[in-house]
This record gives sequence, C-alpha cells and structure tokens, in this order.
Amino acid sequence: MWSASLVVRIMHALIENHVSKRIIKKTPIKTAFGKAVRKLRLEKKLSQEKLAELSNLHPNYISSVEKGERNITLENIYKIAKGLSSHPCALFHRLDHPFIISED
Repeated sequence: MWSASLVVRIMHALIENHVSKRIIKKTPIKTAFGKAVRKLRLEKKLSQEKLAELSNLHPNYISSVEKGERNITLENIYKIAKGLSSHPCALFHRLDHPFIISED
C-alpha cells in the first residue's frame, strides 16, 4: 500500500514533468504582435509590471505575450491596448511582418 506522501510526490513529479514538456509554439504573427506590444510599451516608458497593473493582467502574461508565446485573446488585446492608452488597431498597425490582406 502506498503512503499518502508517496502519492503526493508522484503527483507532483507527474505535474512537473507535464509542465516542463509543454511546447510553446511561436508563430510569426504572435512574435510580431509581441514585438509591437513591447515597442509601444517602451515608447510609453512603462515596465512590464506597470503595464500588467494598468491592463489588469499578470506581469508573466505580459512577458509571454512580448516573447510571442501566447495566443492572446481579443479581450486581452483590448486590455493591453487600454493599459498602453492606445487603440487595439494601433498594435496591429505596428506589426513588423507583412500580414496584409489583399483586397483583390
């Protein structure tokens, strides 16, 4: 019979292993968007912590967005834009990647 502490240690090991193997897939659009957020944040002379506070998000979340690791939701795009005293469209206009939709 297994002791409770052994079961807990096994569970922690399984969770840790699962988390460490989590694959973060960066894509060009996520990377470009993150760079746009970072660029605007730096122009506004805000730290990630201050932007997180103004956006009502966690600083780690802001960091992962800027690194292109998050598939960010529309709601969080709006929160970040608001924290930057900007419009969400301004972030997309700053993309340094040609994500232009042709109007043929």
